Amino acid sequence: QVQLVESGGGSVQAGDSLRLSCAASGRTFSIYVMGWFRQAPGKEREFVAAIGRVGEWSDYADSVKGRFTISRDNAKNTLSLQMNNLKPDDTAVYYCAARTGGSNSAPRSYAYWGQGTQVTASS
Repeated sequence: QVQLVESGGGSVQAGDSLRLSCAASGRTFSIYVMGWFRQAPGKEREFVAAIGRVGEWSDYADSVKGRFTISRDNAKNTLSLQMNNLKPDDTAVYYCAARTGGSNSAPRSYAYWGQGTQVTASS
């Protein structure tokens, strides 16, 4: 199994940028497809982005395309999410997650989750 710890959240103004990181430990990081999800109060957890095992592909929710970039460094066992031009609707707890099968956007496909980091974008 793999342990995941997110960092980098905070409170910013709309239009600002943040970079989230996820540090992985345990089993070999490169065997996992990695994803970012978010959950706002009173809403279901939603898919944000995913990346292939060696970064060979990436996938994004329509709501973040062109603003967010997912990346990974397998040598450092880290996953990142660069978030630009943040909007109030991006306010949520952000989670990194790891999977070996299933689909990018389904939370149930991911077996391992971090504890989450809060992102707040104010207008």
